[in-house]
Amino acid sequence: MRRQVSAPASAAPQRMNPALTLVMAVACGLTVANLYYAQPLLDLMARSFGVGQGAATMVVTLTQAGYALGLLFVLPLGDLVENRRLATRTLLVTATALLLAAASPVFGMFLALSVLVGTTSVVAQVLVPLAAHLSPPERRGKAVGQVMSGLLTGILLARTVASLVADLLGWRAIYVVSAVLMLVLAVALRRTLPQRAPDHTGGYRTLLASLGELVRREPVLRRRSLCQASMFGAFTTFWTAIAYELIDEHHFGQVQIALFALVGAAGAAAAPIAGRIADRGHGRGAAGAALLLASSAFVLAALGHGSVALLVLAAVLLDFAVQCHQVLSQHEIYSLRGDARARINTVFMTTVFVGGAASSAVTGALHTACGWTGVCAFGAALPLAGLLLWAHGRWRTARTGAPGDAVRPAGAANTVDVA
Repeated sequence: MRRQVSAPASAAPQRMNPALTLVMAVACGLTVANLYYAQPLLDLMARSFGVGQGAATMVVTLTQAGYALGLLFVLPLGDLVENRRLATRTLLVTATALLLAAASPVFGMFLALSVLVGTTSVVAQVLVPLAAHLSPPERRGKAVGQVMSGLLTGILLARTVASLVADLLGWRAIYVVSAVLMLVLAVALRRTLPQRAPDHTGGYRTLLASLGELVRREPVLRRRSLCQASMFGAFTTFWTAIAYELIDEHHFGQVQIALFALVGAAGAAAAPIAGRIADRGHGRGAAGAALLLASSAFVLAALGHGSVALLVLAAVLLDFAVQCHQVLSQHEIYSLRGDARARINTVFMTTVFVGGAASSAVTGALHTACGWTGVCAFGAALPLAGLLLWAHGRWRTARTGAPGDAVRPAGAANTVDVA
């Protein structure tokens, strides 16, 4: 499989501007929201399909596992296939999968389609490295942060929108609404995105083979990926179990759950702030602070077993910390290899969502066996594991000045020849 090169990547005349930034941010938010609509609806789904709460949690797990598959096998195409075409055609498949999921008569079929929805929702991750490509190095953090703010808003508002729509029209309606939005996005991106033909001239097989080389030769990428996996695992743990906690202990209905999820949207403010911090050279220290903040949020969440106010505060702090850490991480890894940003994002985001899928599976079992306290203990431990990795990286750099830990400036020689 080979791509016909129509123009070199460097020839793209269009750069990031406010209108393009807005379109890309909205597209990222609406696309990635597909992964999170199910979280506040698990109780409704369980009753609709006649399954238990633990089984319903598999919807979240398999959607995220599908996303990880898409990151691993679809996202690398961003370094091979013209990006606008890749994004718009993938959205058409997403819309089809959402419509079929809405009409699913049995739980098994719905689970299978949830995997496909997750797999094709990687369009958001095609657009984020494209924003980095279209931005000059000195403003890359700001551009990525702005586009990521749209993505993060989609993540954080998805639960609220899903709860409100389910309360009015039933839980299946959100899948129909999202399918229509995916079709609208496909048209909008077709009209606004610049064409970007990547530099990679090899085939799909060599493209995938190069992922292993990137992992092997880029210690910053390895560490940032594992740290963000621990953060996203904590994020998934909280938001997978919180609906059960609010329903069982605080007797919330769907509208109240929607309002609770809305407070987490404040975490989207972290993206532009983190982008500016990264552009000023303070990203690594801020990343350690974010990991510590995320773990502390679960202490508040455990105390919030009897207080909705503490749960709200925990949600805001956790979301802020997780999103801040992600933008700081992406700023650093996108500086490693300008010609391989899609593949770098593949390694990073695949690791992150494997961590999220595994954490959601553990969360379902933990909530059944140990309740909210067990969930909070698990959630607090995940960022602490990431903090240990962060501290080891700082120690290694300080002790040895390891060259692999230094971020190369734009234009520096590549370390992996994959063409």
